[in-house]
Amino acid sequence: MSVFHELPEVLDRRTGPYGEVVLRRQGDVLQIIANGCFLMDTSDGRSERLLVDAALAALDGRPAPRVLIGGLGVGFSLAHAAADARWGRITVVERESAVVDWHRDGPLAAISGPALADPRTEIAEADLLEYVNETYATFDALCLDIDNGPGWTVTEGNEDLYTPAGLTGCARVLRPGGVLAVWSAQPSGEFERTLRNAGFQQVRTEEVPVARGAPDIVHLAVRPG
Repeated sequence: MSVFHELPEVLDRRTGPYGEVVLRRQGDVLQIIANGCFLMDTSDGRSERLLVDAALAALDGRPAPRVLIGGLGVGFSLAHAAADARWGRITVVERESAVVDWHRDGPLAAISGPALADPRTEIAEADLLEYVNETYATFDALCLDIDNGPGWTVTEGNEDLYTPAGLTGCARVLRPGGVLAVWSAQPSGEFERTLRNAGFQQVRTEEVPVARGAPDIVHLAVRPG
């Protein structure tokens, strides 16, 4: 039976400071729902992998670059980064404790288990914007997959990350020549302009075709050296 003809099964439901998050299974696919809105599933991780690969390629051979992954999600970005020996330290910032639990002890461990066991990996349970404004750490790349991207957020407060103030925080933790890569469910010319106005250079987008609808987008920008 096709996955699309099966009713989703709720595996866990939690209510926290940012609202409700639900983990569902539909056939072989796991889905994360936030405040009643579909966020992501395990059906296809191409755009999450591109997010990581595009950032690494833009660093042009920088040795053992340190990467911050914003949003653990279903774990595709983390798993892909940890599978590449070229990355140095891998820091994942995730504010939903339920999502972290689903990876450590739940169904999503099948995707992220080896990556979480990698000695390069660390998980910070925090709001990303608060993290980049408060941490003393610096990174060569920021790979951000927060909500549905800059043009369509479903959780209150997530849109602040994509404002000039939020991007200033991102630039603060990027080393000179560091790369900001941002996943989005749709293109945003306004966000590209915001990136340039925030001082980022080499702003561009890459498209990832999907089975149905408009392609996913990865926005890329570089902090000046």
